This record gives sequence, C-alpha cells and structure tokens, in this order.
Amino acid sequence: MQIHDLTQEQEAVQGRGYVLSMVISQFRGHKDVEVHLFRSHWEGEEESQYDWEKLLGQPLHKDQPIDPEGSRKVFLETFSQTEKKALLSYLQERYADRLSAVKANLLPLPIPIGLTPLSSVAEDERFGRIHLHKIPNYPLEFAVEGLFSLSQHKPCANPDGKDLL
Repeated sequence: MQIHDLTQEQEAVQGRGYVLSMVISQFRGHKDVEVHLFRSHWEGEEESQYDWEKLLGQPLHKDQPIDPEGSRKVFLETFSQTEKKALLSYLQERYADRLSAVKANLLPLPIPIGLTPLSSVAEDERFGRIHLHKIPNYPLEFAVEGLFSLSQHKPCANPDGKDLL
C-alpha cells in the first residue's frame, strides 16, 4: 500500500481541512476503487467554532440561490491533523493488504459556496457508502464513512473473486 500524504509540509487553516481517499484493490467486482473518506458526524456546536467569512468564497454558480450550508458541511466533513494521522495509521494497520493507495491532501480554500457535501449524496445504483465506523473493533473516536462510484472503475478480470474490503 502506498501512502501519498501531500500535506506533510502544510498546516490546515483553523485546525481542520485534511481530505483523504483510499483505493481498494478489488471491491464489488471492480478493481482500484477510489473511496472518498469523510467525517460523517460532528457536534452541532462545532460549526460555531469556525470563521466562515475566511473559509467560504464566492458562489459556485452565480445564477443559483446562495446557500452556504452545503459548503460548511464540506469543511466539517474534513479531518483535523490528529484525525488524519489516526486514520492513516488505522488504514495501514488494518487494510494494508487490501488497499493499493491512500491519499491525503488539504481542501483548497476558500471553499466555493454551493458545493454538495459527501454526506448528502444518496446511496443508489451509482453511488455507495462504506461505514468504516460500523466495522467491528473500529478503534477511532470519530465516525468515518466513504463514498464511491463503481461506474468510475473497471470491472475485474475475475469478477467472482472475493472482495478485499
């Protein structure tokens, strides 16, 4: 498993902003499935801790109503440095033989207003979720989910093979 941590020299603004994804070698009959990881739960009062004027930018589409709620959630779904390190360690210890890569980066700022948070994407025939925090013996103190789209990935040569996650 390769770890591509592009954040080592950078610090997150206001203590949060790290984004991670993992690439599962074989999953549901597809190979190299990228799963975008996000915090799926946080305390309501956490939202008041951030200076949204500095974090949010211009609307994504100027012809749509301006609603910053989704873009705020995009930021709240990101990880702190401590959470990023714990999650990287967990993935490496538990899934190193099943993942081909884990990528970490910083969310670019300012965040455009009008984004859809990963937690708002419904599961359907195109998109699915992995609920890491519901897996037995999950050791982290924060809930993590992952969003994936199988339509973006090639089928395995042997689709009857066992999933690796």
